[in-house]
Amino acid sequence: MPVDVIMPALGMAQETGKVLRWLKADGAAVVKGEPLLEVETDKVTVEIEAPADGTLAGVCVPEGDEVPVGSVIALVLAEGEQLAAALEPVAAEASGAGFRVAESAAPPTRRPRLASPKARRLAQTRGVELDTVAGSGPGGAVVAADVEAAAAAPRPPTLHSVTRPEGGGLEVGTVWRVMAERTTRAWQEVPQFVLSREVDASRLLSWRDVARRRPDTERISVTDLLVKVSAEALRRHPRVAASWREGALVPGPVNVGIAVATEDGLVVPVVHDADALSLAAISARRLEIAEAAHSGRLRPEDVQGGTFTISNLGMYGVDAFQAIVNAPQAAILAVGRIVERPVALEGEVVVRPVLTLTVSFDHRVVDGARGAEFLDTLASLIEEPAGLVE
Repeated sequence: MPVDVIMPALGMAQETGKVLRWLKADGAAVVKGEPLLEVETDKVTVEIEAPADGTLAGVCVPEGDEVPVGSVIALVLAEGEQLAAALEPVAAEASGAGFRVAESAAPPTRRPRLASPKARRLAQTRGVELDTVAGSGPGGAVVAADVEAAAAAPRPPTLHSVTRPEGGGLEVGTVWRVMAERTTRAWQEVPQFVLSREVDASRLLSWRDVARRRPDTERISVTDLLVKVSAEALRRHPRVAASWREGALVPGPVNVGIAVATEDGLVVPVVHDADALSLAAISARRLEIAEAAHSGRLRPEDVQGGTFTISNLGMYGVDAFQAIVNAPQAAILAVGRIVERPVALEGEVVVRPVLTLTVSFDHRVVDGARGAEFLDTLASLIEEPAGLVE
């Protein structure tokens, strides 16, 4: 039997993927595990491996085309199999690529989509095709919330990496378009509230200056320190690292995402298990993923599994701002620049470096009191990080 080459889902909320380049030509011999094509999603560009030994045949998605995840985009034929006798390639349509089956042949097998029973029932009543829904559950399974979101969203036409509004306008790439769709969905569907607090950053800056004297942390940044501090706060308040799925709280690890602005749009690579990492390891990981983000070479694992996000606009001279929750995460920390300001201290006015912390929360996971407790811990660790200093 032919083996399907399928557009993979490389992220929880990914809906489509674009074929950047076929590394093997139609009719070429392939070996299982060798690179077959390059695929671009909203976050990463990655090589997809051949699923079996054989001959690549029936390539039906040309380079540059974008199709829904789960679409069959080619086949790998075993020795002795002939494509012409069984399948006739057809052009990709708005619903995705595929094959038309000859009358004498059985259709190619498709991988069944993982989905919860509730999601399957809901998909049937809402008229949603599960194959077109990006799953956010364990192992990429489709849950009821994914179906609800798909039913509410307009059906996209055949997508391309660059679109231009009628009558002219700025070109919009895949990363920017998907970012716009996700932030819109998060703003509409996630009940968010925001808490802010000013903190004295004197000890934070002293910590950075001391760390920069060591060879392994000489490139330390304020963002690195904030990852370290946030990880400790999340360890003490695990509820903030949870997510809301199918009417229940799902706990998560301490995986801290760092918002990175690239030419194509905003991406959020992740520092996994940040609560278990040294400051040097956090700094090295941040430098690695930031470089990969700017060069467009993030791997799928670099952007998966985040449970909390930090967005730092201090380098742009911003004092404070509010960030939109990066669903399905429950909270995002927005920080601006550190600026000297007069503050009252023991009855006197003194000048101190001040940092404004602003945290947006998903109210389904964290209420006001729990959010305030988390922010208080975060602020206390910044103002007195003695227990974290290495």
